[in-house]
This record gives sequence, C-alpha cells and structure tokens, in this order.
Amino acid sequence: MLNTNVLVLNSSFQPLHVCHVRRALILVLRGKAEVVEYYEKLFVRTVSRKFQVPSVVRLRIYIQPSRRSVALNRRNIMRRDKYRCQYCGASTDDLTTDHIIPRSLGGEESWENLVTACMRCNNRKGNQTPEAAAMRLLSIPRRPSFYSFIRFYHPRSHDKWRPYLFMD
Repeated sequence: MLNTNVLVLNSSFQPLHVCHVRRALILVLRGKAEVVEYYEKLFVRTVSRKFQVPSVVRLRIYIQPSRRSVALNRRNIMRRDKYRCQYCGASTDDLTTDHIIPRSLGGEESWENLVTACMRCNNRKGNQTPEAAAMRLLSIPRRPSFYSFIRFYHPRSHDKWRPYLFMD
C-alpha cells in the first residue's frame, strides 16, 4: 500500500515527479502539499487515524523545475521499448538489453545506443553492429523526456493523473 505511486504537481499544476504514498502523506501532513485527487477505496490506517490514499498532490509553493532526466537503467530501457525486441518485435520473457554499437567497438552506455532485444536476436547479432549482422532496428532509440516518460511509460499511472499529464 505504501508503495503505491502518487503524482506530485507544482503549485502551477505542472507535473514534477512521482513518489510513494508515504512521501506524499508526509508532504500533506506537514502542510507542504494539498491533495488534489484520491484513490478510491484505498486507506492507510494508524492506531488512531485513517487516511485516504492520495493519487495526486500539489505543492503549496512553486518549485523551480529542473531539467529532469530519466535514469538510464534496464527497467527504463524496457519501458521505453515497450517490452519488445527492437530487432524482431517479439515480446518474450527472455528480453535483454543490447548495445547497438558493441562496447568492444567503442559503443557507450547511452539512451541512443541501448535497446531491448530477445536472447535469439542478441545472440544472432553478437559482437557486431546491426548492419554487419544484416539486422534492422524497428525504431530509432532516443532519450525520453521526463514528462513523456511519466505520461507514456510509467507502468502504474492512474486514470486520475490524465488531466494533469496532458494539459496544454
């Protein structure tokens, strides 16, 4: 329950980040944020009180947003690539990450050089570039923006987040 995700908005209703319920409740109880939306039928109970779990909270003061970047890790690469092999399009349980230009050939750890690949395609490509292995990528890998990542790739985004993530 305390690991449920909560969308945190700036005082201007701009999405800032996603945190867990525990952090959101601390912000609300300390008067630093107010609850905008609640999860239905989700409650946190203490010895003497019962709190409805917030889905969206808004900070009371404006925080200057930084140019946030999405962490480069295996899970986020899988999310970006929608859990599909970027060579054959398969969605299997044996997905790995693959360096488009292998590290031994000077490839780096970057959003633009890492993709999701199934074991079969990863083994077929081996220590070569896709061109050398006669393989094509289904999409060009790009660094996702922070806001698009929350909007499209966050696995637990809630319907109540929609109005705040798609504001124009």
